Amino acid sequence: MNNEDIQTYGNELKEVLQMTTSPVAVHLVRADEEIPEEIPHIGETTRHCQMVDNVRRLGTEFYATLDDQMCKGGASVMGLAEMSPKLKSGEVYYNLNHFASIEAAKTTMDRVPMVEANSIRAVLYAPLEKASFVPDVILVIARPKIVMELSQALLQKNGGRVNAGFAGKQSVCADGVSYPYLTGEAGVTIGCSGSRKYTEIQDEEMIMSVPVDMLAALVESAKVMFGTYAC
Repeated sequence: MNNEDIQTYGNELKEVLQMTTSPVAVHLVRADEEIPEEIPHIGETTRHCQMVDNVRRLGTEFYATLDDQMCKGGASVMGLAEMSPKLKSGEVYYNLNHFASIEAAKTTMDRVPMVEANSIRAVLYAPLEKASFVPDVILVIARPKIVMELSQALLQKNGGRVNAGFAGKQSVCADGVSYPYLTGEAGVTIGCSGSRKYTEIQDEEMIMSVPVDMLAALVESAKVMFGTYAC
């Protein structure tokens, strides 16, 4: 799959599902990879969830390193750094009164999908229909009806189920990027306190993430099921 294919699929997905914002292409640049010279540096420090939200609304393309990631928890689950002991132990969320005990908090953090620490040097972001790189994962932030249609399209050829595993924590980073990156499976998540506080993700929106290997079949099925010539 090349860049032209990626862009075509992005345009078709937006058109068929009548999406008002773009699917977001995300690529984790491994430590042994080079950052593409033609992709601009973000030039500011902000959170991963904000980067994804800005890309889907504003259509920008850029890369971000660890230093650009304001939320180090998000950066760590995507493999840019080690997770801090306080976050890994559950202490952070326990102190926020999100759990009745630190043991409950740690049990949850132990199950957060995490890419190997320090294995990633940067993250590339772009709207899918404009991406100049081949992503690892595509994130869609949309109303539940569109997530339903995406789920139906994913299953149209081979059947099965779309599993959703989340805790309302580390949502756009761990659930949205790390889970499909590590498992090769699509996932659905509902957002977290941080992503809903710091972005323009609406109360009525949720997140679905799809590994790039599923993109072609997803779009072709969506066209059959929901396109202008669908029954």
